[in-house]
Amino acid sequence: MNQMNKYNPVFILLSCTLMLISLVRCNSSEGNTHKEDAKADLPVVETIPLEKGKLSTSLHIPGELISFQQVDLYARETSFVKKIYADVGTEVKEGQLIVSLEAPEISSRLAGAESRWKSQEAIYLASKANYNRLLETSKTPGTISPNDLDQAFARMNSDKAQLDAAKANHTEVSNTRDYLSIRAPFNGVITARNVNPGAYVGPAGKGSEKPLFTLQEQKKLRLVVSVPEAYTAYLSDNDTVHFAIKARPDKLFTATVKRLAGALDTRLRAERVEMDVANNDKNLLPGMIADVIIDLPAKDSTFIVPKTAVVNSPERVFIIAIVQGKAQWVTVRTGRSLNGQIEVYGTMADNAQIAKVASEEIRDGVEVQAKLAEVKK
Repeated sequence: MNQMNKYNPVFILLSCTLMLISLVRCNSSEGNTHKEDAKADLPVVETIPLEKGKLSTSLHIPGELISFQQVDLYARETSFVKKIYADVGTEVKEGQLIVSLEAPEISSRLAGAESRWKSQEAIYLASKANYNRLLETSKTPGTISPNDLDQAFARMNSDKAQLDAAKANHTEVSNTRDYLSIRAPFNGVITARNVNPGAYVGPAGKGSEKPLFTLQEQKKLRLVVSVPEAYTAYLSDNDTVHFAIKARPDKLFTATVKRLAGALDTRLRAERVEMDVANNDKNLLPGMIADVIIDLPAKDSTFIVPKTAVVNSPERVFIIAIVQGKAQWVTVRTGRSLNGQIEVYGTMADNAQIAKVASEEIRDGVEVQAKLAEVKK
C-alpha cells in the first residue's frame, strides 16, 4: 500500500509544494538577515530636533568717559593778563569772571571812537536844525528856493549816516574791550591753567600756543563706546547699559543710551554710541576707561543649535539634516553664540532632525542610521 502511495500523483504534488514553501522561507529569512546586516553597517548619527528660541547675550567692550561739555578758553585780543580769578579745580558758574586782561591801546581806540561819535552827533544836530528852519521858512512862498531845501535835506541825511557809522564803530571797539574779560560759558570745573598774571596773550604770538584755561562740565558725563558692526542692530535709544571702572571695582554704574551716530567709522567699522551718566558726587572723572556691559536681547526668535552641530568648512557653513535616512547638508549663516549654543539662519523646517555632532566625514547624501540623542535634565 505504501508503495502505491509513493507513486500517487497527488502525493508527489503535495511533496513538491511543501519543499517549495521551505525553500521560500529559507530565502526570505536569508534576505532579511542580509538587510539587517546592511542596516547594521550604516553609521549611527545622534540627532536632535531643530527648534526656535531667543538667545540673549551681552557685549563687553571698552569705553571712555568724557566731560559732557569741554572748552578751551583763549584770548581774542592781543593783551596782557591782569588778574586771575580761578585756578585748577575751581568750580565756576556760567558767566563768572575767570580772568581779566588789559590792553591800553583798546582804551585809546574806545576814547577816539567815542569822540568821533559825539562830534558827528553835534554836526547832525546842526544840519537837522538848519533843515527844519528852512522848511518852516519855505512855507512862505518865494522865501526859500526848492533847491536850497533839497540840499539841506540831503546834508542832514548824510550827517545822520555819518553819525550811525560813528555809533557802530564805538560799539565795535566797546565789544572788543569786553573780550578782555573772559567768563565761564557754562557751569563746570577748571581743569587746566597755562598763564600767570603779566603773561602776554593773544590770537597769535608767544603765549598763545596753549589755552588760558580748560573748562569741563563734570556733573554730567558722556560714556563713549564703539559698537562693532555685527551688534549695532541690537541697540536703540534709552537702552540701559552697565559699566565698571578700575578706581571703583566694587561698584557697577548705569548709563542710558542717548546718541547713536547712525553710521560706521570707516577705520574701526563700528558705530559711535554715547550714553549720559549722572555724576553729581564726582566719583567718575573725565578720561577714565570703563568696562562697558551691553545687554543684547534677541528681538525675534530664530533657530538655536549646539555649536557642535555647525560645520565651518572652507567652502561653506552648514548643518546636517537627516531626511528619510539620508544626510543632507543645509547651508546656514551663523549669528551670536552663548554657552555652547549658536544662532543659525537658513532654509530649514521646525522640528527637523539634525546631527548633534556634525562633521565633513558625514558626506552629503549618504545613508545613515539616525538615533535620537538623550536630553540632559
